[in-house]
Amino acid sequence: MRKFLEGRVLFSCFLAAVGASAIAYAHNWPFKAALFPLMTGIPLLVLALAQVLLDLRGRPETREAPVMDLQQTSDVPAELARRRTIAIFVWMAAFILLVLLIGFTLAVPLFAFFYLLFQSSAGFGTSVAIAAGAWTFFYVLFERVLQLQFEAGLVQTWLGL
Repeated sequence: MRKFLEGRVLFSCFLAAVGASAIAYAHNWPFKAALFPLMTGIPLLVLALAQVLLDLRGRPETREAPVMDLQQTSDVPAELARRRTIAIFVWMAAFILLVLLIGFTLAVPLFAFFYLLFQSSAGFGTSVAIAAGAWTFFYVLFERVLQLQFEAGLVQTWLGL
């Protein structure tokens, strides 16, 4: 009983309950509405229950093994790391703003194009090709195969498109 009250077992049980509740709620929903909760809830439930079993049946941890932790590199100057972090957040904010203004269908290829063109060493042709591939994949998967229509962006709404 003591092992069941350990933090990692309780957390895994909590995750299993979240997965089970997502499955239970989505069970009677229409297919499109239930797709996401079922596709995330089922693996979450299975993996969390597997983790509970491993935690309950496993051997206790020994502290003899070396700690596997993320090691911060010291070869990058703090100012450069700060600038890179700010750049990442600016790109994320730009993507969110693009989605809000022009919708997902147009935001994905435009963001991919501009990110590759300005942030990476990809040339113009490579940026266009990858952006076109991203748009094709996004359009075919979500709008054709899954038939999920995304909301128009604010610009399309304002212009009545």
